[in-house]
Amino acid sequence: MKHKLTAVTLAAVVVAGTAAAVVPASAAPAAPSRCHTADLKAGFATGGDAKPEMGQTKKQTQAFIWFTNKSKHACTLAGFAGVDMVGAQKTDGTWSLMRSAKKPPKMTLQQGSTVDFSITLLPVAKSTAQKEKFVPAKFLVTPPNETTHFTLKWPFGGQILKQDGATHPGTYINPIGL
Repeated sequence: MKHKLTAVTLAAVVVAGTAAAVVPASAAPAAPSRCHTADLKAGFATGGDAKPEMGQTKKQTQAFIWFTNKSKHACTLAGFAGVDMVGAQKTDGTWSLMRSAKKPPKMTLQQGSTVDFSITLLPVAKSTAQKEKFVPAKFLVTPPNETTHFTLKWPFGGQILKQDGATHPGTYINPIGL
């Protein structure tokens, strides 16, 4: 029955004046599924120009976190990672970072491929009042549309202006791939 249907479809295409190869739906490649936390590994980019300038206090700087597809298949990522900073001081607590207004692209991550996203940071001087600074210790990073996170140790030192209750803080995350 399946062969008759293929022959009839092929005949209809030839009659219409166009020859084409007919591929049964079962043979068509499946679109990649979204990346799950178990498909990925994550870390901070630490090489050369990827390091944030935590020693300066006049402007914002950026840190980069990467995701690498460690699975044996391609998968897609789109959107923003969830990022919670855990502070080193007892008064810091956990700060869930807000998202930028940038539009995220949808990306297909092939096996072994890496993509990153940036965190815009607003560093402060050591002389800033203790209650106004946040000292990062760990970052809890959750891939888009997932509930399981990676725990990454903050490798750069420095302090960030504490704006965890601000509507438009100077520290925020950008979408994956931008």
